[in-house]
Formats: sequence, C-alpha cells, structure tokens
Amino acid sequence: MVAACPMPARRGTPLRIERLAEALAARGHHVELVTYHVADGPQPLSVPVHRIFRRPAYWHMPVGPSFRKLALYDPALSWKLYRVLAGPRFDVIHAHHVEGLLVALPARLRHRIPLVYDAHTMLSAELPSYATGLTRSAFAALGGWLDGALPRRADHIVAVTSDIRDRLVAAHRFEPDRISVVTNGVETESFRVEAPPRKDGFIRLIYTGTLAQYQNIDLLLEAFARARQVRRDLRLCLSVSSSFEPYEAAARRLGVREAIDVLPDGFGELPLRLAESMIAVLPRVSCPGIPQKLLNYMAAGKAIVASAGSAKVLEHERTGLVVADGDVSGFADAVLRLASHPQLAEELGRTARETVEQEFSWEGAAQKLESVYRRLTSKAQSARDAGSGRRGRA
Repeated sequence: MVAACPMPARRGTPLRIERLAEALAARGHHVELVTYHVADGPQPLSVPVHRIFRRPAYWHMPVGPSFRKLALYDPALSWKLYRVLAGPRFDVIHAHHVEGLLVALPARLRHRIPLVYDAHTMLSAELPSYATGLTRSAFAALGGWLDGALPRRADHIVAVTSDIRDRLVAAHRFEPDRISVVTNGVETESFRVEAPPRKDGFIRLIYTGTLAQYQNIDLLLEAFARARQVRRDLRLCLSVSSSFEPYEAAARRLGVREAIDVLPDGFGELPLRLAESMIAVLPRVSCPGIPQKLLNYMAAGKAIVASAGSAKVLEHERTGLVVADGDVSGFADAVLRLASHPQLAEELGRTARETVEQEFSWEGAAQKLESVYRRLTSKAQSARDAGSGRRGRA
C-alpha cells in the first residue's frame, strides 16, 4: 500500500489506509505500507512500514498539496517504493489518492505488478478549495483533466463512493467494470459510550476533524449564530486537529465566540465528547468522497445535521437531517428542530447507529478488495503464462 500522507493520522485518508491494511492483514494477507516519515504521534502500526526517512517527525501535517510534499516527500516516496518492490515479490500495488498513484507509476515501469488506484475524492472538487479568486476556476479545470487522465494508468480503480464512480463513468467515460466501490467502515464498538448528561443546562453541538477551508466552517458559524439567537442554551464543541485562529474574527463578529469550545482532536477522547453532545454537525457542501466523521457520528448514535454535499449515506428524516448546500437558515432551523425535539434526535441517532452496524465495517471493505485483487492477480498470471508459452514455442 502506498500512502503519500502522514501515517498514522486522525483524518480521512490516513485512517482509511490504516484500517484497510489492518482488516486485510486480519484476513491473512501480508500487507506492507510505504509512506512518509511523518505521523501525528509515535503510535505503532500493525503492519510492516517503510518510511522515506529514518528519523520520524511527529506533527499535524496540513491537508492538501505543498511544495515540500511535491518536491521532496513524493519523489523520496517513489524511490522508497522502487526499492521495496525490488525485494520479496508482491502481487498488487494499492496506491491511495492521486499523490499515491503518481508515486507508484514510475516504480511500476520496472516492476510489472497490477496497480490499484484508490480514489478518495475528485480533484475537480478538491483543488479549487486550495485556491482563491480567479485561480479557483483554473484549479477546477486542472483537477478535471487530472481526474480523467491519471486513473487510466491504473489497472483498476477503487472508489470510496458510488458518486465518484458515477462521475468517472459519466464525465470521463471510464468503463464501469474498471471501477469498484469500496466504502469506508467504522469501529462501531469504540463509539458505544454511555455517558450521563452534563448537568450544566447546555445543549451541545459537536464538529470533529480539520478546520480546512473546504469544510465550510464559516457556514457552520453563521448557522450557529442564527440558532443561538433563538436558543441561548446552545453550545458548540469543536474537537479539531487545526488552529481556530482563521475563524476567531468571524466568531467574535457573530457574537458566538464565548459559546464555542475548541478542543484538541484525539481518538481516545472522541467517543466521550460525542456521547456528551446532542447534535453532530457536518457543514461541508462539496465532498465526492465520504467523510469519516459522518460514519463516526452515526456509530455514536448522534442526531446529525449535514449539508447535502457531504450527507452521502444519510437518509433525510430517518438517519439524520439533510440541508441544501449553502443554506445557512436551513442549517440553523434543523439544529433548532432537534434541540426542541429530543425524542426525534434520539430516534434519528438510534437508526443511524443501527445502519452503520449493519452495513459499514472494515472487514466488509476488505472482502470487497479481495475480489478486486483476485481478479487482477488471476489476469496477471494468465498474461505471464501466455508469455511463457509464446517464448517456449519460439
């Protein structure tokens, strides 16, 4: 597995890679991980790891492209992969995200091993979030071209959601049988925390993860401010891995800064923080992939308010409340509705938990990957056998 990102790290891409590697190893496969030297902390991984540099660096690497990654880390990762592949023979290279695919392509020129590309998102949607003004349209155009050009270099594509598969088929004319959908799982038992309600009179909303621009935190703050004009007992908990400083001015301008708790993100603390909150919020309006926080919210049995673009597996009025993208008033109204109807909030949360327990597991994701690997290795073996036969006849 190729991971052009910090490992381990408590966010979507690294978490998917770690959990898939663990689930495949648990099913008897030998998995080795080739990744950066960067990690959130010194937590060990359960599979063999090859890092680009010997000395580890522990820090919360910002999401998105950077000169350091593109000019140093990714070339070093490609060389590390090349050297790892020169050792014991591997059956499949599984490259995650576009950077992982770019890293794997040069090494594959020498080692003809089936290559799987794991599409976590669409660059046409992600790249503009790292740009401003007129450059956003240029980044979107570049992302759209890359979405069509790069995945064709892989032998098979694994899409995190059917949305990504459908976009690749419709916009870039990929053959449907070249794409398999393997959705994320979630550690449901980790989120079964029965915490007594805090007796301070507040109704808590919670948001977890990163505060990157594409998460639409500005929308969340505006919606929270509107809701709090109606109910002063609302309080917002941000359990996050990045600084709140970019939003300090907006929170103060909206008059809600004193009602916001900013806490450092940590998986150990997350289940209890979710248990102590009544409503989990997901404001992101554009997300071709599936936010891991959404599955965490569902596993914790939370009533969820989500923008339509990131709702994905939510069913409106059954497992959560889905709001039109960019609708600040609608988001605030959904929060107020749940705050005023705790029985509805409890019912939505219970159904959400039952849904992920039945349909979203990492073991199930690993089983789907097995069928992909089996097909590719069988095809590769047939090609080798045919090549040997031709050489024999010659």
